[in-house]
Amino acid sequence: MKQRIFTPTRTGLGLLSAIVLASCGSGTEATAPVVENAPTVEKHAQMADMKNDLLQEWTGPYGGVPAFDEMDLSKLQPALEKGMELHLKEIEKIANDPEAPNFENTILAMQRAGKPLDRAFSYYGIWSSNMSSPEFREIQQEMAPKISEYSSKISQNKKLFERIKAVYEASLKNPMAADKQRAVQLIYEDFAIDGADLNEEDKKRYAEINKELSQLYTKFSNNVLAEEENYVVFLTKDQLSGLPDSYITAAAKAAADRGEEGKYAVLNTRSSMDPFLTYSDEREIREKVWNNYYSRGDNNDEFDNKEIIKQILKLRDERVELLGYDNYAQWRLQNRMAKTPERAMELMEAVWPAALARVEEEVSDMQQLARAEGKDIDIEPWDYRYYAEKVRQEKYDLESDEVKQYLQLDKLTQALFFTAEEVFNYEFTPVAEGTVPVFHPDVKVWEVTDKDSGKHIGLWYLDPYARKGKRSGAWATMYRSHAVMDGKEETVLASNNSNFIKPAPGEPTLISWDDATTFFHEFGHALHFFASEVKYPVLNSGVRDYTEFQSQLLERWLSTDKVINQFLVHHETGEPIPQELVAKIKKASTFNQGFATTEFLASALMDMKLHTTDPEKIDMDTFEKETLNELNMPEEIVMRHRTPHFGHVFSGEGYATGYYGYLWADVLTSDAAEAFREAPGGFYDKDVAQKLVKYLFAPRNAMDPAEAYRLFRGRDAKIDALMRDRGFPVPSENAL
Repeated sequence: MKQRIFTPTRTGLGLLSAIVLASCGSGTEATAPVVENAPTVEKHAQMADMKNDLLQEWTGPYGGVPAFDEMDLSKLQPALEKGMELHLKEIEKIANDPEAPNFENTILAMQRAGKPLDRAFSYYGIWSSNMSSPEFREIQQEMAPKISEYSSKISQNKKLFERIKAVYEASLKNPMAADKQRAVQLIYEDFAIDGADLNEEDKKRYAEINKELSQLYTKFSNNVLAEEENYVVFLTKDQLSGLPDSYITAAAKAAADRGEEGKYAVLNTRSSMDPFLTYSDEREIREKVWNNYYSRGDNNDEFDNKEIIKQILKLRDERVELLGYDNYAQWRLQNRMAKTPERAMELMEAVWPAALARVEEEVSDMQQLARAEGKDIDIEPWDYRYYAEKVRQEKYDLESDEVKQYLQLDKLTQALFFTAEEVFNYEFTPVAEGTVPVFHPDVKVWEVTDKDSGKHIGLWYLDPYARKGKRSGAWATMYRSHAVMDGKEETVLASNNSNFIKPAPGEPTLISWDDATTFFHEFGHALHFFASEVKYPVLNSGVRDYTEFQSQLLERWLSTDKVINQFLVHHETGEPIPQELVAKIKKASTFNQGFATTEFLASALMDMKLHTTDPEKIDMDTFEKETLNELNMPEEIVMRHRTPHFGHVFSGEGYATGYYGYLWADVLTSDAAEAFREAPGGFYDKDVAQKLVKYLFAPRNAMDPAEAYRLFRGRDAKIDALMRDRGFPVPSENAL
């Protein structure tokens, strides 16, 4: 799933979570920079005081851009170490300022600090997510504890916190301008939540725990990536029955890239696994592919993650006990929209029964169809997608591969730009090749401007294809966020990253409706970045169960008539998608919602259960199964992310006890979508769009999300619209 924002906060807090968050990754070959031997510690020491390219201020057009074409892995560790050293010196200077603390010499000074390190981390993020290699992973493993120590030196700096606290308390008596007040509040709360008020002994243990966790997160993430790279199923020509031509062509290329000319590769990534399970007639091979994917991190080998998870849970629990909390979820959710684990659970439990009931209907339909075909089988998890597709064809006369013929990546990219122009008044113009450095030839860049004034907003990078060393899934990244400080406006550098299977030369990239929806989703994150009007970088931070809302809402424009009629054209004939096929797509919009909702909610509920249970009572070999049994999880479905490869939760802390946030955001999404439907201009209504940008995109975290939503909608969100969207019964208690 979804967002990755790789811009460390300039408080130093939240940094560790930002740089280790990962999920999947694998695909065609990359051209990542490689060094023959990992740089030695001695070499790092020699280079530490040298001028390092990865720390230098970005030059060139558009307010300066990263020098991605000059990335040298041997310079990464020295850059990080030197950048941390420089930032800590800046922090010490702020902490020991003889002047009385105020907004300018404390809060604003912190916002100015650490820029060279921010730049180094932008490069680190590329190697981590887009171009990983064994050499990089060695550096990553070595740097994780050092980064943790650096972060702790900031969060536990007593003099610094005393100054922040003094500014915060003064602001409560004499409030500042709203954006300054919010910046002070967020920074103060970040430090307080992260143990700045602990005694020295507890601070020491807190820092030790963070250091241990940093190593475990990195190990977890690299184990998942290894499991994806190590398991590939190669097919022969007689095993291709049912697979679409576009998949076969891409699979042949993937096999050839791996030295298996004449065969067809099913990679151990969602983008390869999902369509294979949907179309392949080979049930035994479907089972093998399914097992490969869902057993990642759970193969009782050197890459097994179960013991790592146990250690993570124990350390997280110990850490929050130092702060006086009963469990990790209680600590983590205090500054989210849900506020408490109980409230998050209440929402999930309101939807869960309806999802289970729908699964029962879906399985019954599939079982009947299998029997009608003469198959004496019980539907298993590796059958679900396959027979769901058959039911879709039978019930709605809708075949996914037929729709796919009208979903070309380049046309969908134009559809993104059309939506941005209509709703945000943005114009996207291709940047000439060679003008802006990129880290891989597949990456393309566009300039974003205001359509009316021509004002430069930022640059949008697109890295669309899977390759070896790239984590799978889809995510959004900021290399530079919007800010206005010291009379200078910093414009946005944003990136969307996907894992579409690269087609053979001359062939179009055709994607599924689900992948097209995700493409729009991730672009929603980018638009959220571009729309920012905040002054201070800290105000670009996100509230996890809110930041998915903006991107989920943008998905709705994919199915609007204006997008469908203009951009969904057949890849061979250029003919627009037939209206009867559009009608079928819309009619089938609630199809398979039992599967989609249940596989997601099972992961979200597991996340919460893991973090509200005493870790000493958790047996990693049995906890997942026992918990799912208690929830009455259908045997025909597995969690979207099984615990041993749940990267959202265990390769960092960004989504830990926060995976429910997608559902929370979905409630807001459905409710906001109804505001557009009720307007005269529908999804292109100018008045509603203006309010959307003003209250829900431009402020980022400059105001409380709940208040921002009320300003947009005139009330709190209700669950009714979500249940209607999914075809579920509407509960009587319906307000968030």
